[in-house]
Order: sequence, then C-alpha cells, then structure tokens
Amino acid sequence: MADAHGGDGETHVPPPPQPQAVQHRRSPRPRGGGGAAAVAERFAVALRRRLSSGAAVAARASFGGDSGDESASGEPSSSSSSRRRDPNGNGQASSVAGGGGGGVGAGDFSAFTFRAAAPVHRKAKESPLSSTAIFKQSHAGLFNLCIVVLVAVNSRLIIENLMKYGLLIRAGFWFNDKSLRDWPLLMCCLSLPVFPLGAFAVEKLAFNNLITDAVATCLHIILSTTEIVYPVLVILKCDSAVLSGFLLIFIACIVWLKLVSFAHTNHDIRQVTIGSKKVDNELSTADMENLQPPTLGSLIYFMMAPTLCYQPSYPRTSCVRKGWLIRQIILYLIFTGLQGFIIEQYINPIVVNSQHPLKGGLLNAVETLLKLSVPNVYLWLCMFYAFFHLWLNILAEILRFGDREFYKDWWNAKTIDEYWRKWNMPVHKWVVRHIYFPCMRNGISKEVAVLISFLVSAALHELCVAVPCRILKFWAFLGIMLQIPLIILTAYLKSKFRDTMVGNMIFWFFFCIYGQPMCVLLYYHDVMNRIEKAR
Repeated sequence: MADAHGGDGETHVPPPPQPQAVQHRRSPRPRGGGGAAAVAERFAVALRRRLSSGAAVAARASFGGDSGDESASGEPSSSSSSRRRDPNGNGQASSVAGGGGGGVGAGDFSAFTFRAAAPVHRKAKESPLSSTAIFKQSHAGLFNLCIVVLVAVNSRLIIENLMKYGLLIRAGFWFNDKSLRDWPLLMCCLSLPVFPLGAFAVEKLAFNNLITDAVATCLHIILSTTEIVYPVLVILKCDSAVLSGFLLIFIACIVWLKLVSFAHTNHDIRQVTIGSKKVDNELSTADMENLQPPTLGSLIYFMMAPTLCYQPSYPRTSCVRKGWLIRQIILYLIFTGLQGFIIEQYINPIVVNSQHPLKGGLLNAVETLLKLSVPNVYLWLCMFYAFFHLWLNILAEILRFGDREFYKDWWNAKTIDEYWRKWNMPVHKWVVRHIYFPCMRNGISKEVAVLISFLVSAALHELCVAVPCRILKFWAFLGIMLQIPLIILTAYLKSKFRDTMVGNMIFWFFFCIYGQPMCVLLYYHDVMNRIEKAR
C-alpha cells in the first residue's frame, strides 16, 4: 500500500471520485433495412421524453390558450407538479414554465408545440354558430350588444322628440281646474261602500236562517248589478274627463268582483257547514278556520286588501316595515310621474298626428303602429311595475297581507294561456275560483268553461274603456276574444317546437307591437269623431 504522506509532513487526502455521466449503452446497429426502423424508434422515444417534460406541458398549455385550441393544452403531467431541489439542497419548487407567475419563459418556446411541425388541427369541431353548437355557446356578448343598441336607438328617439316638440309635459296633466267638474264622480266613488254593507246584511240574514239561499242569491244579484250600473250612469250623465271616468269604473269593477266573491264564498260556506252538502276530501285545520260566518271586520279587511277572493282569514306578516314602505311609496310616485311623461311627451304627439288605422293607407298605418309601439311598451311596463308590484305591495304592507304573489314571470310565457295565468294573479284566481271551477263542477266541458271565462273578462275590459270614452265599438272586447285563436296557435307551436320561444315572440308581437297600439289608435280616433259630431 502506497504511503499517503508527502515530504512536507502534510497529509494528502485523495479527491472524492467525480460522478460519472450515465453511459447509455447503444444497441449494436443492425445491418440492412433494420437501421431505418431503429432510427425512427429512437427519434420517437426522444420526442415522447421531450413532450412529457414539464416545460413542454406548460408550452402546450400556453399555445392552446393563444391559438384557441383547447386540445393542445392536454393533461398536465405529474412532472409539472413535482418539486425540484436547487443545487443548494433547498426544497423550493422551481417553475416548470420558467417564469414563475409571469407566464411562459423564453426558453419554453423551444418546445415542439411551438414548432412549425406541430399540428394545429387535432380534432373535428363545429363552428360556434352552427345549428348543432349554437345553443351550447354563451351569448352574453350579443345580449350586451342588444342592450347597447337599444340604449343608442332610444337615445336618438328622445333627442329627436325633444328637438321636434320640445318639453310637452304640463303641471296640470293629472289635475287642473276642469277636474272640479268631476265632483259627481268623486261622490259616486265615496258612496260605493254602501253595497258591501248591504251584502253583509244579506249574509247575516242568511246565516241566521231568516231568509233562504235563493232569496239571498237574488238580493246579491240586485246589489252587484246596481253597484256596476250606478257608476256607468253617473259617467254617462256627467261631462267628465276620460281619465276620471276610467278611474271610477275601474274601482267599480273591483268592488263588483269583490261582491261576487263575497256572496259566492259565503254561499258555499253555508252549504258545507249548515247544509247537507258533503266534501270529497278531509278538511285541514286551515280549511276549518275559513269556514266561519262573515264578520264586519273580515268584510272591511277584504274590501281593502289587495285580493279579489274572499275568505274569513288571510296569512298575515308580523309587522309593518316602515322604511321599506316609504321607499315603495317614493318609487310609486316616480313611476306614476314617468307614465304621465311618456303619455304627454311621446304618445300624444304620435296619436294626434296620425290617421285612423282603418281609413288611411296600409303603409301609413304600419308606420304609425311601429312608431307608437316603442313608447307603448315602456308605458305598459311602467304601469305593470307601478300597479302590480309597487301599489299592491304598498297595500299589502300596510294591511300586513301575507300572500303577495300578485304576478308571476309572465314575460317568459311561451303561450297566450300561460301569459293569462301569470300576468294578473288576483283576477286569474278570481276567474278560476268563481267561474272556471263552478262550470267544471256542473258538467260543463273545459273548452266551454274557458270560453265563458274569456267572455266575462272581455266584457269587463270593454266596460272599463267604452264607458269613459262614451262609445261602444267593441274593440277591447274583440281584442280579448281574438286571443283564443292565439292560445290554440301558441299551444300548437309549443308542442311542435318544445325548446323554442316562438310562442313568446308571438305574445310580445301581438300584445306590444300590434294589439295595444292598434287599440289606442282606434279608440282615440273614434273619440275624436264623436266629439266632432257633438260640436
């Protein structure tokens, strides 16, 4: 063994052995035609190793995001999430992308994915607007475009209207010195509570067996008929404004609907509790609580509550939210003023400068209808929000009325029938409870029951419009009855095209683009003709 000591007395330690590079044995190169196959195999192995590295995975992901090719990113390999140790031995993770959080480093662009030899078409794909892929895409950007275009178009209409007519709104739009002549209508409105008190007296006599059910029914018919005829005579006798007459007849119709519900419900309560009429199902505790004779308190609450269906008790809330109530009242005043502004600034100039739609040219009538449809839609939506949402909720909050389902999502209705079941829930519940179900219980077919329901609704609509205008043209009546063919048409389209909104488009067209503007023009010109003839 050799001596490890040098001549200077120091001990020489041999250097540690250096790590040898791993020598890969190369298989002997086969002769003949096998050489090309071996070269191709070695190239494929090297390519798979390179593409499976963490840098290549990050490169493919970056290329897929930049080029829009989702399949180019592939699945992240396990090596991309592995932790590497630096030469100092610290357990820090090195970024496979080469840039930490700053994206793909410059060295990553040497990966195969970024080379011209890498394929960019990897699988069959459809265009986003093709028939098989259009409903799988998000159309939020196109919806935003529609909103921007709508704002731009309506801004142009507002500017054009102001430049052409100026500011037309008047301080005395709702009430002025001529409103004082409508005091008979006000007195008539204040006297309407007499009829509910008369109905209450009739029910007291009937529950105490002082009069028979037949006599009570006859008295209720006389009371309800007088209640609706009395305001009509007052409006026709007095030279009142159209708006004042409409408010009176509208309130009179509401009272009439409540009187019918009060009489019908108490008649049924007497048959269930006092009479020998049997019910098919077992009554719950809530049902038994609503089989009580009427009281004066229950009648007063019912006449003020935002419902048309009488019952002795209603679901109630625990308290009145004063702050919320004040906000709703402010919103109601704002939207009421907005309705007056739309009528005075946009609808009146169009209607005044128009011709009778049935007497002028076709193109002129179509142009007027399209011009009137835009402010009419805004007026209709403001009216819906102000009355069905704000006003009815204000009444419900003051009276702590619990059931506040005054409407449903009627704007998504795919059929006209679905619209009527969602648009006006108080009237819908009244029609179903007091017309449709009684007809069905008496053996009337469903189709005839629906026809009777539409007849009653059409008669009330015509009454609310014809009496204040003092003309009987049946435009409103026909407008309601002509919806029956539309119900059949939209029901057929819904069954044939189940996942489309064709019925919803038809609903919007006939209600907002054609139906309501046409009725406005017809009634306006008929009223003007009546005034000219009177002069």
